[in-house]
Amino acid sequence: MVPPPPTTDAEVAPFARAIGLPGIVDMHTHFMPPAIQDAVWRHFDSLEPPWPVLYRWPEDRRLEMLARLGVRHHTALAYAHRPGVAGWLNRYTLALAAREAQVVPTFTFYPEPGAAEEVGRALAAGGACAKVHLQVGRFDANDPLLDEVWAQLEQAAIPIVLHAGAVEDGSGGEEWCGPGPVARLLERFPALHLVLAHLGAPDHAAFLDLARRHPLMCLDTAMALVGWPRLGQPPRDLDRRLAELDGRVVWGSDFPTIPVPYADQVAALVRLGLGEGFLRRVLWETPGRLLGIGTDESGGQAGAARAPFGPGEVSGQERRSR
Repeated sequence: MVPPPPTTDAEVAPFARAIGLPGIVDMHTHFMPPAIQDAVWRHFDSLEPPWPVLYRWPEDRRLEMLARLGVRHHTALAYAHRPGVAGWLNRYTLALAAREAQVVPTFTFYPEPGAAEEVGRALAAGGACAKVHLQVGRFDANDPLLDEVWAQLEQAAIPIVLHAGAVEDGSGGEEWCGPGPVARLLERFPALHLVLAHLGAPDHAAFLDLARRHPLMCLDTAMALVGWPRLGQPPRDLDRRLAELDGRVVWGSDFPTIPVPYADQVAALVRLGLGEGFLRRVLWETPGRLLGIGTDESGGQAGAARAPFGPGEVSGQERRSR
């Protein structure tokens, strides 16, 4: 029997232990240089309806909070919004991972000359997860300047947290988003390990359909289960659709730029009613597998022992039997 969902942040770590997990792997958390982080928060401050930032804290306090939540491993997602900033962002996020054992070495890229070389440097530094935001970056995922980058990431089986949902927040960039560009990208690079952010919101149904056709594609849950208006309403049969994709749904929170307590998102996941095994796979096993994190208490360093999903590992049942 699944224990009651957490009602406060203080109950999140005990909940994870109650379902037999050493903690949580959060694949969608943001850490950026202070100037960029502040600019992101100012953008969210300007939205109507409001999107309050609940965890607007200094970096050390945010790291401490994630630890108290029982998050044993998490990314440090930053995304290049224009040419010339990817290297700066990557130096920041990779240095954070070098200092903090729980931080997954994370990097980004942008369609510009030298993109492949920058990604090569990030991979050589231990990069284990990439982040791309098509709407903020305002670029086509199929830009020829990224062909070598996608080939590198495909070869290395690096998971890529991809924001491709066309969120109408007044900032524009929706024309670069949606399932069409992603489908075309996967036709060209079918072995990419894409992780669609926010369950593809607000284009949930189309991205869930796309995931059914591409067995390596995963989706993260960040802010997609709590019914926040700007992300649109998920399909009424979301529970059934996610059950069909069991083993390819990964936990993400969008921390710290979230307007609800972390516990609310965990509780929303529990309320899907898909059982304890599903919760274990979402909160630890699937993101851990993608990031190369072990299943034992010690976890191990992200990227050190990645076991990517292969053609023979498509079904959730096959993964659970391993």
